[in-house]
Amino acid sequence: MIQRQEAEPVPDPVTTLEPQLEALLFVASEPLPLKRLAEILAAEPATVREALGRLGQVFAGRSRGVHLVEIAGGWRLLTNPECADAVAALKERREKDRLSAAALETLAIIAYKQPVSRAEIERIRGVGVGPVLRHLMELDLVRVAGREEGLGRALLYGTTHSFLDRFGLKSPKVLPASLEM
Repeated sequence: MIQRQEAEPVPDPVTTLEPQLEALLFVASEPLPLKRLAEILAAEPATVREALGRLGQVFAGRSRGVHLVEIAGGWRLLTNPECADAVAALKERREKDRLSAAALETLAIIAYKQPVSRAEIERIRGVGVGPVLRHLMELDLVRVAGREEGLGRALLYGTTHSFLDRFGLKSPKVLPASLEM
């Protein structure tokens, strides 16, 4: 008896494109034109348009946090206006978390020299770092990592897990090679 193998179903190209389109639109910093999307996905513009239509239907429900919108000659995922308060709260928090050049410089010194004293940070930077250091601690990017031995027993500072998370590092050991400070 000869067994017949059933042919595997051919995947629907539109269905295959939907998650890829969603990912592209999620990470894009500007509207992506249909032609550009088709180039990136190596697909026919008509197929991409159909996939965009299906995605638009998925995101059209009022209970969704984002909507698919054709704007400025391209396509974007925009937040649902009903979520404006939550988005504003996040934006406000991000602005508070923004780091000044002085904070980034101080943080870099701590990351590379840790554990390091405030006096050593100030010696390297050439300016006082009290307020900057407090701000970095409030943001949970820097912590007290111990005390120096000897007279005065100054506090020593190091980075935190939040620092590693924010900068996408596994550990301080994977920091790029530094110039001697």
